[in-house]
Amino acid sequence: MLTFDIAGGQIDGARDYQEDAFLVTRIGDSSGKKGISLIIVADGMGGHAAGNVASNMAVQTFNKHLTSAYPTPEISKALRAAVLQANQSIAETVRETAALKGMGCTLVSTVIDDKQFRWASVGDSHIYLARNGELIKQNADHSYGGFLARMAAQGKNIEPEAGFSRNMLMSALTGDEIAEIDCPERAVDLQGGDRLVIASDGLDTLSSSKILSFLNKADSAKGCVETILKGVQDARMPRQDNTTVVVVMVGEQAEYSARPAPPSVAQLEAPVPLAPPRPSIRPTTSTRPAPSPDAGDGKGLGLAIFALLCALGGGIWLIFGQDLRTTFAKPDSAPSTAIEQPAIDKPPPLPKEPPVAVTPPQSEQSGKETPVAPPKPAPKPVAVKPGALFREGPGPQMAWLPAGSFTMGSGDSSDAYDERPAREVRIAKFAISTHEVTADEYARFAGGNAKRLPGANMPATFVSWDNALAYTRWLSRQTGQQYRLPSEAEWEYAARAGTVTAYWWGRELGRGNAHCFACDSDFDPRRPAQVGRFAPNPFGLYDTAGNVEEWVHDCVHPNYEGAPDNGSVFEGGDCTHRVVRGGAFSSGPKSLRVTTRGKFLQKSANDGLGFRVVREP
Repeated sequence: MLTFDIAGGQIDGARDYQEDAFLVTRIGDSSGKKGISLIIVADGMGGHAAGNVASNMAVQTFNKHLTSAYPTPEISKALRAAVLQANQSIAETVRETAALKGMGCTLVSTVIDDKQFRWASVGDSHIYLARNGELIKQNADHSYGGFLARMAAQGKNIEPEAGFSRNMLMSALTGDEIAEIDCPERAVDLQGGDRLVIASDGLDTLSSSKILSFLNKADSAKGCVETILKGVQDARMPRQDNTTVVVVMVGEQAEYSARPAPPSVAQLEAPVPLAPPRPSIRPTTSTRPAPSPDAGDGKGLGLAIFALLCALGGGIWLIFGQDLRTTFAKPDSAPSTAIEQPAIDKPPPLPKEPPVAVTPPQSEQSGKETPVAPPKPAPKPVAVKPGALFREGPGPQMAWLPAGSFTMGSGDSSDAYDERPAREVRIAKFAISTHEVTADEYARFAGGNAKRLPGANMPATFVSWDNALAYTRWLSRQTGQQYRLPSEAEWEYAARAGTVTAYWWGRELGRGNAHCFACDSDFDPRRPAQVGRFAPNPFGLYDTAGNVEEWVHDCVHPNYEGAPDNGSVFEGGDCTHRVVRGGAFSSGPKSLRVTTRGKFLQKSANDGLGFRVVREP
């Protein structure tokens, strides 16, 4: 039985800006009984804003892709695919924003599963294993100097090319084809007493003996990180690069008791406590006020993005900031995780009426799920004018949408294969919440178990699909009406609101239309904004693009082949994952398109995931 104490931090060095980004988190399988610890470090290049954009985007995309792919028996294949996806996100952003051309980053990621670890690496960042007084480099060095060293180790002494720096990168994420990815198929076994160090190349300031001495001086991962970073600062190296360090201390004794097992299907209507907050874990902090955008400079979106992203400075908005201590004990234990949500001990009291039928257990066991009261092609008319607003009991404000039809998806010429084929879909009249369900509204259901971001009218986040579904069941009982999650078709119909362009406001992303990674909004780029801070779409709905991604009921399908044309839930598919729509505050422009489809494990929860609800006539 091994335990893992994990912590990370970073310094700017001699620079006045931060281009590194890192993430320490945990993801679990669909049963909630097992998981992996995930560590990602990206070192940006291309200048202040560009390097910051590339590293943060790579970390975000890598994490999202691996989270959606896990669990998988081919974790090395998933790691490699996540690297390629991160590289593709950089390529797409450069195509959309010419001012960011030339940006890129290195990336190293490690996953720790039970008693082993694997990695994927591109560039010159480091994975070291400290064992028995030795510091052993694990991943390949993709610099020119590393290439020469590898050739020499193979007995092929190559004369260095004139004018080539040994620090020159031979492989990196730039949006172009990646020259080399280091991603071994075989895992490395861990032992009690091992130390793992995952770091950007700013750590090169310290010798191996220095790093080992610092690892031996501290009795916690956090202490190791602080000691190593102080050692880098004390070296006073001219032009010291940004330095990011994550340390994993491996123990052989359980330090914490296992948590209770996750809730059963019968317990689904009870809310599940949400993951802990993810504060910054930078050992030193700096505050850089955001420059005011000059609306009249006339230089287009590229420079506007530079102005916004320069405000990020050294901000790292993808960090799970607390030490991550995980004990792998009995197979049926559920270790603490930043994404997977453990069972609650004392759920708040709920009414004792029979629960609203959502998904019969036999459907879940067969893998074919019955939708939550699918919309009827010809609902009974109600004495409410379409478009009228109303609120029932503790629920959110709702708006009636008229029946209609629209073209769902993208045409055959689109490179978004998962959005094809386009088809005409008929939609019956229904009501949908005008805003993403807020933290206050969700807390009426979840009580003290609801995780809240500071501020009023914030969207409910860190809500898994299971918990969002449980909320609709609770709201149905409270109001006597049928509430549920929208089908994917209903969501796109509502978000499109009769428009035919990529975004409901037009063909281009523009400025200040939503809260996203490149939207040039006035809100904190590291977190969601309050709901309703941007103009509504023609149906009167707010934040259908950006802010937080929104769960829909549908299971995941690779495309729309065989999808229904009446607005109901697309049956079958991979029901361990659920579709999300709309993009988030951390998403790029492509993710905000009204046709873009995303996916997450249905038990996943993070600060960019929320939901809205539908009510039937």
